[in-house]
Amino acid sequence: MKVDLNSDMGEGFGAWKMGDDAAMLDIVSSANVACGLHAGDPEVMANTFGLAKDKGVAVGAHPGYPDLWGFGRRNIPFTMGETERLIAYQIGAAQAMAAYSGHAIRYVKLHGALGNLGQQNRDVALAACRAIKAVDPTLICLTIALGEMEKAADEMGLVFRSEIFADRAYTDEGFLVDRRLPGAVLHEPDEIARRILSMLEAGAIETVTGKRLKTAIHSICVHSDTPSAVEIARALRQSLEGAGVTIQSFVE
Repeated sequence: MKVDLNSDMGEGFGAWKMGDDAAMLDIVSSANVACGLHAGDPEVMANTFGLAKDKGVAVGAHPGYPDLWGFGRRNIPFTMGETERLIAYQIGAAQAMAAYSGHAIRYVKLHGALGNLGQQNRDVALAACRAIKAVDPTLICLTIALGEMEKAADEMGLVFRSEIFADRAYTDEGFLVDRRLPGAVLHEPDEIARRILSMLEAGAIETVTGKRLKTAIHSICVHSDTPSAVEIARALRQSLEGAGVTIQSFVE
């Protein structure tokens, strides 16, 4: 069995830092790099792409809502046309800074509130896929498993890969539990590793009630802004490799 480990990176801004990207890049196989609207700037982006290149980690664009204050985790009522152009704009920024760093992006993964809407809202999913297809139809859509963006990408002839989240709880509908609710974000590395291995073996998401929702699992996300992110990612990789799972980016 092979699976990708991904993490959201380049999420600082100016002198403000977020997460330990250098440490995470020693563990994961794909890095989702913020494009300057929910986080990131040209310096942060170039540095992150350069580090990923040096460590042999695949890179993708990680567009979100233009919401530095809310870190892209608040819904903003853009029209679908505006949403489409916001995503296209950020993919272009990522392509430019990645090319500048000599390490081309290979995929797109939506961030935060935009990503959740892409899973649950067909119109947002279609807008995102239209943006990707217009800018570069060879880019892979990294989508939340069992969501609308999987369907939209498939309908548009785009390649997509499905991800689950190591450090987030799921509802029985297959959605991420709202971060404002108790237990939504998981922190215990060994517990997370056991949970993810169980999901991979079952080929299914495990919900808060113990329900299993069958899905393909191509990638596993560990959020880099979680306080114990590096410990979680390291424990998860060790657990998976100990069970005979190969960690390899889905772009290979």
